[in-house]
Amino acid sequence: MKKFFNVDAVDGRRVLRSIIILSALLLILACIITYWLYLVYKEDLPSFESLHNIEPSLKTKIYAADGTLLQEFFNENRALVPYNKIPPQMIDMLLAVEDREFFDHWGINIPRTFKAFAIDVVRWRRAQGASTITQQLARMLFLHRQKTVERKIKEALTAIKLERTYSKEEILQMYLNQYYFGRGAYGISAAAKAYFNKSVDELTINDCALLVGLLKAPSRYSDSPEQSLRIRNSSLYSYYDWGKMSRHDYDSLRALPLDLSSPKSESGRAPYFTEMVRQYLLDKYGEDVLYTGGLKVITTLDWDLQQTAETEMKQKLNTMQAYYERVYGINNPNYTNFIPDSTEPGGGHRVFKEIQGASVTIENDNGNVLSLMGGKSFAESKFNRAVQALRQPGSSFKPFVYTAAIDNGYHPSDIFYDDPIVLTIPGAKEWRPQNFDNEFMGEMTLRDGLRLSRNLIAIKLLLKLNPDQVIFYANKMGITTPLQPVASLAIGTSEVRLIDITSAYTVFPNGGIKVPYRYILKIIDRYGNVMEDNTNIHKEEVLSAQTAYIMVNMLQSVVDNGTGRGARTLGFMRPAGGKTGTSDNFTDNWFVGFTPQITTGVWVGFDDKTSIGKNQTGSANALPIWTAIMMKAHSTLPTQDFSVPDGITFADICLNSGKLATDRCIDVRREVFKIGDVPTETCPVHPSKKLYVGPSNIDRFNIPEDSADVYHF
Repeated sequence: MKKFFNVDAVDGRRVLRSIIILSALLLILACIITYWLYLVYKEDLPSFESLHNIEPSLKTKIYAADGTLLQEFFNENRALVPYNKIPPQMIDMLLAVEDREFFDHWGINIPRTFKAFAIDVVRWRRAQGASTITQQLARMLFLHRQKTVERKIKEALTAIKLERTYSKEEILQMYLNQYYFGRGAYGISAAAKAYFNKSVDELTINDCALLVGLLKAPSRYSDSPEQSLRIRNSSLYSYYDWGKMSRHDYDSLRALPLDLSSPKSESGRAPYFTEMVRQYLLDKYGEDVLYTGGLKVITTLDWDLQQTAETEMKQKLNTMQAYYERVYGINNPNYTNFIPDSTEPGGGHRVFKEIQGASVTIENDNGNVLSLMGGKSFAESKFNRAVQALRQPGSSFKPFVYTAAIDNGYHPSDIFYDDPIVLTIPGAKEWRPQNFDNEFMGEMTLRDGLRLSRNLIAIKLLLKLNPDQVIFYANKMGITTPLQPVASLAIGTSEVRLIDITSAYTVFPNGGIKVPYRYILKIIDRYGNVMEDNTNIHKEEVLSAQTAYIMVNMLQSVVDNGTGRGARTLGFMRPAGGKTGTSDNFTDNWFVGFTPQITTGVWVGFDDKTSIGKNQTGSANALPIWTAIMMKAHSTLPTQDFSVPDGITFADICLNSGKLATDRCIDVRREVFKIGDVPTETCPVHPSKKLYVGPSNIDRFNIPEDSADVYHF
């Protein structure tokens, strides 16, 4: 039987076999070349360890206590988005434009690579495109952007290593979180906010088309609406061409205009406060952790209260500024600065100095800084007057003198003389201190001396105690700046920081307990681990509860019917204590005061220590700001009275003598004492001198200077 052979079939099998053999040889050759190239460039490629530890630069975020985002610090504006939160249309758009075979290759696209290589080999130094998404990621993470054949080889080898290390989904996640999109935005989350003011899950197909198109040249395209529209529509066409949308949808979407948000430049919320946080992080953890570590910092700030503090401070300062400009005029050298004209010798113009202010609010029982205002405008001056400025506290320092006295056996009812004194200091001129009103009021109790802020009473009290003893009490309560052991210390001539004196005042309502102020509660790293936890409260007893309460009671008199009574006039009626302060020549205005829950300190003045103006006092300028802040701070808090500790008693005292009142005494006050300290002597029937007898009968008179007592100091 004759056999018949199908020649065409035989030739077909031979061709197929030849193709298979040739492909296998090419594959083997490719593997050999790849391995050889790997050996050649092995030392220049990233290690598997570095591939396993890819950590993108993440911004540090500062939050208020209620979760309000206050500020972000970064080298690259980036927030990580997990793969399952990236919109599917964003993934498809990226693949349609950049790498449609992404899920089918192993890091490099062989046909595209060989085609590009064949074209480039003639040029040698000018490399053709054809990089996969993995190759682009490898280039961005580990290589330079210069187009050379050597870089393309390293890029391909690194891409293969990346594919062996990560899943396809992880590579896409890294790619979309790493790449720069323009407008200072790194990664898809920052880009969505920068271009559309949207979160990632709100991105439309048109939004995704623009963002993917920007990846090729973000700086060039992002600044040109025409270029942006062109690249968006180009991306849409790729999406349509890959079969991801109908022709009708493509035509409809490409006809839509661009819908971009304007670029925003934000200084952040509470800038003086967040700058204090930034400096702390920088000093403790270093620049790299601060700007790239992705920290989450939970602070103590009450954002609602902070807004009130900023508003009230600016309004008061603006009112004062308008007053100076109206009253003193542009040619007054005390309130203006001369700005020379660089183009005209001797020429120039004057500008008004800016009145400044600062405030700090602290929660008594835990030391939380609830609000902090360091100046009128952070944009104009970053100097934080709440924590950096050293200023004379004036009479707001007097409570430390009285605290030392009460803790060492003196009583609110003790009688002192408000009359002239002369202090002789070796090597210096005689000092004849005066009261604010340049008058003397004769005999009065220590309570009234503090209530009416009589300088002579405070100075005499300090001289009886010893300046070093007063410094000891001020230091242990929280004053950290150097204090001079001189008589004028009693009226606040040694400079202090606002945040220190405010924190020190919290000792009074805290019953003698010092709670250091704090402004950071927790610091959390990018993985959710707590790096720093400051939620535990550190307490130290620095005064007896009885001394602290007597001081609270005396300082309540200041607010109720003394130099701080303006708080009552302005409507703040809760139990409160505090002290005004006005430094020499009216250069500094203060009010520091407290309730059982909260303490606030306010300072107002010029940076160069120019006089604020005659009769410009703490009660006139600082107290109204304090009142507004405290009213807001207490708006959601229950009213509390100051608790009376064990060891305290009360007795009726005659204001004429400071002794126990009898039924014949007319001016009587219910006074506070430590148990065991109540006077045992009753009031004499007839006082020997004309006395100051309280707010209902203020008897002011001038005492001749030649009758002054002389103190050698």
